[in-house]
Amino acid sequence: MSDSIKMVETLNKGRSLVSCRPLKAGEIVLKDSPILLYSAVPHGADVGANYCSHCFRTIPNSPHSPTKFHCPNCTTATLFCSPNCQSIALSTSHTPFVCQSLTLLRALDSLPHDHHLQVRFLISAYNLAMVSPSHFQTLLSLQGQTFTDDASLTFLHTFISSTPNVGSFGFSVELTAALLAKDKLNAFGLMEPFDQSKERSVRAYGIYPRASFFNHDCLPNACRFDYVDSVVECGSNTDIVVRVIHDLPEGREICLSYFPVNLKYSERQTSLKEDYGFTCDCDRCKVEANWSDDEEEEEDMDDDGDDDGDGDGDGDDGMRVDLETEYFPHAYFFARYMCNKENCWGTLAPLPPGDARPSTVMECNVCGNLSKCEVS
Repeated sequence: MSDSIKMVETLNKGRSLVSCRPLKAGEIVLKDSPILLYSAVPHGADVGANYCSHCFRTIPNSPHSPTKFHCPNCTTATLFCSPNCQSIALSTSHTPFVCQSLTLLRALDSLPHDHHLQVRFLISAYNLAMVSPSHFQTLLSLQGQTFTDDASLTFLHTFISSTPNVGSFGFSVELTAALLAKDKLNAFGLMEPFDQSKERSVRAYGIYPRASFFNHDCLPNACRFDYVDSVVECGSNTDIVVRVIHDLPEGREICLSYFPVNLKYSERQTSLKEDYGFTCDCDRCKVEANWSDDEEEEEDMDDDGDDDGDGDGDGDDGMRVDLETEYFPHAYFFARYMCNKENCWGTLAPLPPGDARPSTVMECNVCGNLSKCEVS
């Protein structure tokens, strides 16, 4: 995958990504592009009201904003941020098949939001089979548990089977179920910009074929960044970047957290079981499994009260230890690697090291805040 990570088979975990060599804090281990993107705009909203329907950049809504470019063939208010996005989309992500399918979807006013998202995914997945069979095969090769909601499956397959031109590709109920399983286990959310005053929501979901192999840990040693609204010099604005948050030895598995690290043990376990089908037994969970809810609340209060946000370890009550020891105290993780901006709960990673020297600037993967830190 790169000169820094490789895929291996891990007991009880399946495919995992591990370091090929010692890694420095802040080092980029993966840049990955999506093979499929679909909108997460709430049901009933105009498809292109806020974002480009191809690259998902925010389209400014002001008299001084650039001209908005519409799809010339559909009635779903699909917008693009530029003639280039419009041109690319009409032959890739917004083909006549997608156009006609979204028009049918728009007529289903009473469709629950979860079903709305699943239909959007299926439209994008079936379109992928038409425009890029190799990427469609990559999608099918990803891990995914059996989709068992028979009532939902029947409805979703009936809808997608009624869309124009889909019958000629031989799609079946079994294939629909397999695709939905891939989406459930592998989709990454491209998020709205951080706003302290409201809950952060998803603007789009994407399937990133290489990033999907990162396993979860409740004390991750890496985190992912996306820069959807940025102007990027290399690659696409919808690429995601994964950086390690501290030094790692060769052969260490690289893990992300599938949700904000501040969640309690019971919340984490429920989310992992319902969304990903497994129970976590990482080092942190082994410690917190016997805690009561009161103990977890007290721990949260201690973390909030002690962390002065400068990453110097003063808030860990003398618990600074080597990161490789067996009993890695999560109090230290919270003090050094969790953003202290109100309502953020993001993970901090150093900027990529330069000239073989570690960076002294930490970046939050949620709010984007940059802060100074001491090099340990």
